[in-house]
Amino acid sequence: MNFTLTDDQLQLQDAARSFARAELPAIAAELERDNKPPGRDLVKRFAELGFLGINVSSDLGGLGLGNIEALVVLEEFGKISSAVGFPIFESSVGPVRAIEHFGSDALRKRVVPAVCSGDLVVAVSMSEPDAGSALTDLKTKGVIRGDKVVLNGTKRWCSGGGHADAYVVYCRLSDDPGAKGIGAVLVEKDAPGLSFGPNEQLMGFRGIPSSDLNFDDCEVPLDNVIVHAGGGFKKLMEAFDLERCGNATMSLAQASGALEDVCEYVQERKQFGKAIAEFQAVQLKLAEMQMKVEAARLLIWRAASQAEDGLPSVLHSSTGKCFANTIAREVTGDAMQLMGAYGYSKEFPMERRLRDSWGWGIAGGAIDIQKVNIASAMLGRRFDQRR
Repeated sequence: MNFTLTDDQLQLQDAARSFARAELPAIAAELERDNKPPGRDLVKRFAELGFLGINVSSDLGGLGLGNIEALVVLEEFGKISSAVGFPIFESSVGPVRAIEHFGSDALRKRVVPAVCSGDLVVAVSMSEPDAGSALTDLKTKGVIRGDKVVLNGTKRWCSGGGHADAYVVYCRLSDDPGAKGIGAVLVEKDAPGLSFGPNEQLMGFRGIPSSDLNFDDCEVPLDNVIVHAGGGFKKLMEAFDLERCGNATMSLAQASGALEDVCEYVQERKQFGKAIAEFQAVQLKLAEMQMKVEAARLLIWRAASQAEDGLPSVLHSSTGKCFANTIAREVTGDAMQLMGAYGYSKEFPMERRLRDSWGWGIAGGAIDIQKVNIASAMLGRRFDQRR
């Protein structure tokens, strides 16, 4: 057990931090203002600098490093904003990893290297109007007809909707009830029969487009099936355990970024003739924030490090996500309070961090759903929420 990053990991962290702080704040402000995702030129630059697909096999265009390295970089980008960090998220812990682990050789070789090179953006589409936490209530259906899969239905809350080049779509691929009937298919944005709803106007996550995906006899090649029904859902959830670590890291980034900013602020801001860091009430609050940030980071890294040869466990990934989602809201709120009107102003990133922190605790499985996952893993049994 080692709680210290290696020299190589520290160098990677420093490279990511230096680039992010020097190049991305102005871009982040622009994406926030216009509610537009990072441009393809920027994503390509991330790739050229080695920041995409960090933990993807080198055979598939990645750097072949570990999950810890990917999350270290993700945190540094996420500190600037969720929007500029999202391409890192998608390429290292997002749906492309399900393709890497479970897709056919042909599909892996066609998709994964293109994501790592910045030529392809892949999003995941899970939720539906009537299926969020109750994910096995999915109604979108794919019917195999010869060498095609024909999809019909509506997906909702797809981060990347209308912007991504392709979508990992969770859908019913058989008439079996519940989880047994669910699999996943890759759908390119130009597939006939796919259309998009308007960009959602959300409280946060500006610069991360979200929209409905509408499938009307949408045809994709049979080779685009990532996992089939009859056990496929379990595989998808195993891959999603790594995405939980990414979600948790994006939450952590809002908190750790807020803590860094407020530590600087309280040493510069003077009231009653001295820096407000001199007041014991401020010192106590900073200590509480530091403890929460460090604890969240260690929980996330434990989940990631114990899965270097595979995917994280649902217990560890859900514990990390639940805790990080919770403390991010608390830390960004406390940081805003310490900064007063400056924290509340849109001229500074603190209020954006607070809004995004609430979003990460909803996306990818809400906080209370993670608690159900934790209890289920602890006791080695499933809890039927329908009874």
